[in-house]
Amino acid sequence: MESAWHGDLDGLLHNLYHHEYVYECVVLKTCNRVEIYVVSPKSSSVLFSFAKEMGASTHIIDFYGHDESLEHLLRLAGGLESMIVGEDQILGQIKDLYAYSKKAGTTGKVLDTAFEKAIQVGKRIRNETRINKGSVSIGSAAVDLAEDIFGGLTGKSVLVIGAGEIGVLVAKALAEKDIEAIYIANRTFKKAEEIAYELGGHAVRLDDIREYLPGADVVISGTGAPHYILTRDIIEETVKGRDRKLLLIDIANPRDIEESVVELENVELCNIDNLRVISERTLKMRKEEAKKAEDIIQEEIRLLNIQYKRQKADRLISELYRQVYDVRVREREKAVNRLSAYHTIGEIETEVLDDLTHSIVNKILAEPTKVLRQAAELGNEEFLDVVSRVFCLEKDNAKLEKIKQAKFEQVKPGCSKEQAVVKEQAVVKEQAAVKD
Repeated sequence: MESAWHGDLDGLLHNLYHHEYVYECVVLKTCNRVEIYVVSPKSSSVLFSFAKEMGASTHIIDFYGHDESLEHLLRLAGGLESMIVGEDQILGQIKDLYAYSKKAGTTGKVLDTAFEKAIQVGKRIRNETRINKGSVSIGSAAVDLAEDIFGGLTGKSVLVIGAGEIGVLVAKALAEKDIEAIYIANRTFKKAEEIAYELGGHAVRLDDIREYLPGADVVISGTGAPHYILTRDIIEETVKGRDRKLLLIDIANPRDIEESVVELENVELCNIDNLRVISERTLKMRKEEAKKAEDIIQEEIRLLNIQYKRQKADRLISELYRQVYDVRVREREKAVNRLSAYHTIGEIETEVLDDLTHSIVNKILAEPTKVLRQAAELGNEEFLDVVSRVFCLEKDNAKLEKIKQAKFEQVKPGCSKEQAVVKEQAVVKEQAAVKD
């Protein structure tokens, strides 16, 4: 749905949540995907019509049911659905966008449970596997290679030639290391200045790189030039009288650094082929770790389904207790009033009656509570539905909540207390109508 995305997140959430059949919703938008999660009795038809409104072809959209959606969300948080297996950015995006929807008031018990579980699973996978370890991009591989060769980059000076996409990735990876200085050279000096400013480095004009080569420990070059940027003559002049290693890493295609520099003393050259081997090795390792992540996800899916089943039982139990406690309170008050007609009822007598009725209710409901929870864990939906109908539990709760939410949204911030009371009375009346 990425190509069909338009408008802001607020608008999309607002339109979704105010649909008649949408009770909860979360929207995830990343660099290469837009995903919509809804709690609805008619989810496929709601999302199908919504996709048409956005102008998205249904041929490029996947519609998932409850179980598929949960598994996909956990896989997404674990990094198994990313273009680069195990990347960490997606977990942060899920956290941020879920928090955004929660703050907007469009989530509820179902999606809160799903997203909290997904975030927990994403963290668990990264803690218990190596799915996010190692370099998978040429840029990060170049920096890791330099670290391996020198045993760390602390106190080193690095010159990056080229401020294209790969050059920027290299510079950002270097900025996370404890290096002495980073220099960014580029044909367009303004671009070099922008990156250097962002990363706390120094901008260098491409024509001036010879002045900075003698002080560099590592040079990483990745321009789009059709000719050598660093020839053998330039490097030979750079290392004349030098007593420490100069590491050259060529990540350009065609090459930026003349291959014969490897013949010079104190010079080590690595090229993009070395880095591809590192990246491929890392990807292979991550795919192996993904198998462990799959096992974790299947385990967590089972736990999540049990959690949902328990929640259904807990909702029924909570409503059952509420109804019986209402009866308890009313009957206790009747008993107090009848006794008061004959003699004065003090605080002690009232407490005794309160404890008595409270104890009776808890003892009567203890066994039904246990049976309902067992039925939920076993997935006995039919039994739960029968209990719900027998005791008139959970009747139109979702619809009532939507009405209440919609009504109160009509009261703008800063309204008078009287206006709020009128609105609340209207909600109560409409709730009564739904129950009838």
